[in-house]
Amino acid sequence: MSKTDPVDLSAFSVPGSGRGILDVFGYRYLLRLLVRKGILTRYHGSVLGWAWSYVKPTAQFFIYYMVMGVFLGLNRGIEGFPIYLFSGIVVVNLFNEAFGNATKSIVNNKALVKKIYLPRELFPIADVFIAFVHFLPQLTILVMVCLIAGWVPTVVQLGGAILAMLIVLLIATGLGLFFGSINVSYRDSQNLVELILMFATYTSPVLYSYEMVQAKLPPLVYDIYMLNPLTSAVELFHSAFWFPTTSETANRPEHLWLFAGISIVVALVMLLVGQFVFRRLEGRFAQDL
Repeated sequence: MSKTDPVDLSAFSVPGSGRGILDVFGYRYLLRLLVRKGILTRYHGSVLGWAWSYVKPTAQFFIYYMVMGVFLGLNRGIEGFPIYLFSGIVVVNLFNEAFGNATKSIVNNKALVKKIYLPRELFPIADVFIAFVHFLPQLTILVMVCLIAGWVPTVVQLGGAILAMLIVLLIATGLGLFFGSINVSYRDSQNLVELILMFATYTSPVLYSYEMVQAKLPPLVYDIYMLNPLTSAVELFHSAFWFPTTSETANRPEHLWLFAGISIVVALVMLLVGQFVFRRLEGRFAQDL
């Protein structure tokens, strides 16, 4: 080949020129390795190990129950408040861990990002998968408690729980891609994300009922509150796990399935926005890291 002949670059990939999230499916083996590494190293060197996945949410539940339920009396009017509380906590925990870890995923894997090219979406998506794996022990505890309380859900209610998990995973992935890409250049992003996560617990009907919100807010503001995807996901979990353990005289939000459908659309839009911003900034990752 002479010095003037053009170089064939067809076998190489340029950052930002791939198919984004779709390319992750071509790297399934590497995705499994990242997920496995994240799971194995989470409690490496810990005495309790995976038991922390049960201890931490249980301790969180008792703190919220004592402070909010007993001391502040927010359990008044909510039948089966412990199950109501815990079924909301597990949803928020899934969102917080998936979103928070995905935001820091690129920075935490800067050694790989700087040395080799692969779809960088692998890192935030792997962290979302890891969060889901850590969510399963909490879900197991919830199911066991519900079974003791006489839990007999319908197929529709179980379908709502699956839809809730899908909403949370989609919105966490979209937000993780968005803030994760910005966090490479502006590390203030993870501080902003911590503020968002702090508000997530209190802006969803976890520690209180939706009826308290409905009674205090004008109808339009209440509808906007219900359009929060995390709110819809929490209420779907309440319907699937808490409601079947009550005398079923408790009220459920009107048009919950409509709000859930809108939440799915919002989550998909956020996923597209996150992917767009991620690909626009991806070319600068190695330089900025």
